[in-house]
Amino acid sequence: MLVLEKNSLSEEIERLVERYGKERSSLLPILQDIQKKYSYISEFAQQEIARLLDIHPVEVFGVVSFYSFLHSQPRGKTVIRLCKTIACDLKGKDNVEAALCRELGVKFGETTKDGKISLEYTNCLGMCDQGPAMIINERVYTHLDPEKAVEILNEIL
Repeated sequence: MLVLEKNSLSEEIERLVERYGKERSSLLPILQDIQKKYSYISEFAQQEIARLLDIHPVEVFGVVSFYSFLHSQPRGKTVIRLCKTIACDLKGKDNVEAALCRELGVKFGETTKDGKISLEYTNCLGMCDQGPAMIINERVYTHLDPEKAVEILNEIL
């Protein structure tokens, strides 16, 4: 079964290379597509991407490890990222953080036991005037307080 999964992933990466091209500039869009589908970019996927783009695997890992929205380890299908800038700190980020942890039963940097939701910090979301702010997958939420954060969680659960 593992061989079948690897063959399928290899074929998918080949299709992405055909779609985006073999240039170095294709690396990030390919990684983003793999991340979107699998919630992380496995070591095998990184090796295959490197092979097909004819670049060193360490270059692929360097990109994966540099960008906070790319991961080399599994994450939940839903990723909640809370802004950790001083602007959000001053507007009550700690209270929002505590509410999220309490409701989900995990700490930041962890994934719920069912594997559905991961909590992470992120640097500036560009919403300093509307903090505290968080992004859930690709949707931004602003002007948070603990009650609003819990309401949002209840909507997505």
